[in-house]
Amino acid sequence: MKKIKSIFSCLLVLVVASCSTPDSLNDDLNSLNTASSSNNNRIFDISDDNSGLVEITPIGEGVTSFTVSYGHGTTGPVTLAPGQSTSHNYPEGSYTVTIVSTDIAGNQTSNEYPLQLTYRAPENLAVNKSVNGYDLTVSATADYANSFLVYFGDVTGEVGTPMSVGQTLPAHTYASAGTYNLKVVALSGGAATAQVIEQVVIFNPYALPITYEDPNQNYTIGGTFGGVDVARVANPFPGGINTSSNVWRYTKNNGAEVWSGTWTPLSTPNGTPINIDNGSKIKVMVYSTEVGKKLNVEIEQGTNGVSNKVLQVASTVANQWEELVFDFGTFGIPAGTEFRQLVFRYNDIASGTGEVIYIDNVTQSN
Repeated sequence: MKKIKSIFSCLLVLVVASCSTPDSLNDDLNSLNTASSSNNNRIFDISDDNSGLVEITPIGEGVTSFTVSYGHGTTGPVTLAPGQSTSHNYPEGSYTVTIVSTDIAGNQTSNEYPLQLTYRAPENLAVNKSVNGYDLTVSATADYANSFLVYFGDVTGEVGTPMSVGQTLPAHTYASAGTYNLKVVALSGGAATAQVIEQVVIFNPYALPITYEDPNQNYTIGGTFGGVDVARVANPFPGGINTSSNVWRYTKNNGAEVWSGTWTPLSTPNGTPINIDNGSKIKVMVYSTEVGKKLNVEIEQGTNGVSNKVLQVASTVANQWEELVFDFGTFGIPAGTEFRQLVFRYNDIASGTGEVIYIDNVTQSN
């Protein structure tokens, strides 16, 4: 009987010993019950391209996860593991980003962080424009621009036309010739903007009669060849049959080629072709200092398969205005034929010696 009691005592000791907890293990369990995240911080990496993109990277010690609420839009909170980031596009403005940190014990800490976005003003704004008749096409580039507004300058109280980055607007048609202020505003996406104002000159189509008096006519359209110079100038010899204010000065410089001259395109929309149905004669007022040298009038690029036509008429008086008549009716040009280029040449049998003549009032008649 004494032996049995001894055995029971031993079992009791074993049971009690198996239920005790080592000191080191007890310390580990206490740390679970008291763990909490600390040194919470956040990183806002804000893009500088006015996209509003912000990368958010939470930082904290002892954290198992972060829950980020953007403080903008309808996108719900995003849960991140330590070291992860999330991104969101913000309009310009002030926001509060909320970050909830969860530690290994399930404890949560919530912190709010202010976020201020201010978009930078667009830079290096450049406008590209192209005029074709009464039509204007526009595009623009600018660093840090989100979009543009275009004002064509022909309407009172005009509302800007939106234009995207990289877009070329459909052609804008002006009702009449004139000089207009084209304004292009580069938008940052926020309050900051940049703008430029450039003049746009819309000319009337080049057409007969040519008087050199129309302020909305591009008398420099086309060009010269072979060493000739031309310019629209005040009439240096008003009187006789020509008292107009402005004329065209034609200079065949020293050494200018025999074949030198000028060319003027009359193609639509920048010009109106010469239609032979409106008259076979072209009349030109000329002031020259020599008698006998010939002026060429050439009509080119004909329709109906008609070749270029050239007529020469010599001056008959010196130092006064006279009208020279070029009768293209002698060629039997078919009705309805149009010519899309006008050419003047002077004294095409010799190189230039510095001759100067004046031309005015180019008309068409029967």
